[in-house]
Amino acid sequence: MNYGEIKDCDVANGVGVRISLFVSGCTNRCPGCFQPQTWDFNYGQEFTRKTEDKIIEMMRPGYINGLTVLGGEPFEPGNQQVLMPFLRRVKASYPDKTIWAFTGFVLEDLMKEGAHCHTDVTEEMLGMLDVLIDGRFEQELKNIQLRFRGSENQRLIDMNKTREAGKIVLWDE
Repeated sequence: MNYGEIKDCDVANGVGVRISLFVSGCTNRCPGCFQPQTWDFNYGQEFTRKTEDKIIEMMRPGYINGLTVLGGEPFEPGNQQVLMPFLRRVKASYPDKTIWAFTGFVLEDLMKEGAHCHTDVTEEMLGMLDVLIDGRFEQELKNIQLRFRGSENQRLIDMNKTREAGKIVLWDE
């Protein structure tokens, strides 16, 4: 897996001050995407153990609220295989910090066996998340007033409450 950027002290992609990892590769290719360069799976640099170590260290300060994974598309099958062991490390190192992820897929498809985005690690990866922002960016539904999303079809899902309730519960600050 490659990544395009790691943002330190990001305040735009989740609550509080976060470290954001922009992975490369996306088959959704939403028209109007704010990062079309990340559609290319070969864009950026290789995500290595050294990259993981760097992010783990960047998360150390108490003022860092957590990690956000976006892209590109974190839930592309190949990206999931690389991200899952890393997310395990993040949770083990910082169990009280949150993990957010953005995806162009919808949660229902992520959970559906046989779907392009469903792999053997998808459910475990979803289990690591506190918030999932799902749904393709839709240019005709673009709304710059929305918090943490670009178009009105996208949902902010509280994954902890969703797991508890057994149904989708939207995130509410």
